[in-house]
Amino acid sequence: MRSALLSLAAAGLLVLAFPPYSIAFLVPVALALFLYTLRRTRHPLLCGVIFGWGFFSGLVYWVGELGFIAVAPLVFVFGLYPGLYGWLVARVPDGSPFFAAAVGGWALLELIRVRFPVGGFEWGLTGYPIGEYRWTREAAAFVGTSGWGVVLMALAAGLVLSWERRRITKPLLVAGGATVILALLGASVPGRATGDTVRVAIVQGSTPCPLEHCFGERQATYEMHLAQTRAIREGSVELVVWPEGSTGSFDADPVLVPEVAAEIGAEAARIGASFLVGGDRPISDTEWINAIVAFDEDGEIVGEYRKRHPVPFGEYIPARPLFDWIPALSQVPRDMIRGDRSGVFDLVPGRIGTIISFEGAFARYGRTAARAGAELLVVASNEGSYEFTPVSDQFIGMTRMRSAELGLDVVHAAVTGKSTFITDGGVVGEAADFLAETVIYEDLELATGPLTLYARWGDWVQIVTVSAAALYFFWKRPSARREIPS
Repeated sequence: MRSALLSLAAAGLLVLAFPPYSIAFLVPVALALFLYTLRRTRHPLLCGVIFGWGFFSGLVYWVGELGFIAVAPLVFVFGLYPGLYGWLVARVPDGSPFFAAAVGGWALLELIRVRFPVGGFEWGLTGYPIGEYRWTREAAAFVGTSGWGVVLMALAAGLVLSWERRRITKPLLVAGGATVILALLGASVPGRATGDTVRVAIVQGSTPCPLEHCFGERQATYEMHLAQTRAIREGSVELVVWPEGSTGSFDADPVLVPEVAAEIGAEAARIGASFLVGGDRPISDTEWINAIVAFDEDGEIVGEYRKRHPVPFGEYIPARPLFDWIPALSQVPRDMIRGDRSGVFDLVPGRIGTIISFEGAFARYGRTAARAGAELLVVASNEGSYEFTPVSDQFIGMTRMRSAELGLDVVHAAVTGKSTFITDGGVVGEAADFLAETVIYEDLELATGPLTLYARWGDWVQIVTVSAAALYFFWKRPSARREIPS
């Protein structure tokens, strides 16, 4: 019982490190308490699972707005990862083997869980809260969010060893030194976006029936975004962004309906700006696509980006025949067809990279856009299903790290909000209120110069750490199991 309570306490502390609380320094404290518990329990697998279920329940409870069937499997599956981690850490002896297993095992855990199962889940990576502090955030250009997760776990493991031995140990010195060096690197290297300035407008048109669905919703949502766009002055901006799902269905899709394309195109020509317009398009009774359509300043459609990473059980049903018996899944009658290429448009303002909603929560999609030459990144989202929950603030915290990792200014556009701009390697501007019908503006800089180290090499810190831990155990072969204190 004591170990279970300590595991829940560690999970609670880690939840507090994320928005809306954002007490970021609690990350190594929470991880240290978790490790301390694992080293003093005879049930490390169970304590790890309790920690995982407690953490994910507290962090992403808002998924329950879609129903219990949506949140329960997510929490159950991803909560098992810390359980396996606890089992691993508890099986190694003290000292260097513990440190190698703690850090290498955590790097492996986060490396796998952002990819498996059903494409993974990056929400809750321990590197995200570090974006609250400027120096550590900007160091993500070197190591990424994933690299910071490794460093913070190393700091936690060093704290545990030092606490147990009542003295400062070498692992703590190494981890503390790495933290300081990265922070100093972040302080010394400015954000990469130092090119031409582009005036951008986000149209947050909201919906006619917020927090629910209603008849004619998609057509009305389109008309609300069009009405807000007509308030933008001629020649005042160079790029206009409509969020994910701001058009859609057979009645308001600009590709399927010439009248809709003509209305949006007329606004692009009037303003003299390129447009990026998000929408979904049914292509059959069983399939649909989620896309961003690009208009040039003459009002012509010049390209389309199709979302590559659908939300499991939200935008498609994995292995659908196995789950047809669940009534709630009838709300997802069609499966989204994935796109197969990164979305970078050559428009008059510059090379604009695009990712759609859930993709913004995965570093790999922003990275492919940067490697394809994006000078500015657009994240188009729709979070209207989650009411007044922390989801918007949590998601902005994640796209903030995309800006820091890639050195790109970011346009974060959401149908119902919160929409905002992210500049200077992760500085979040003033956000439009949730459900507000508004247009917000910002001057952004196009990125120039070489790619950041993270954009070029990706999750290299995780890979090096896992490889080093594997080599250590291969050569050392520590065999003595640790004695668990009574």
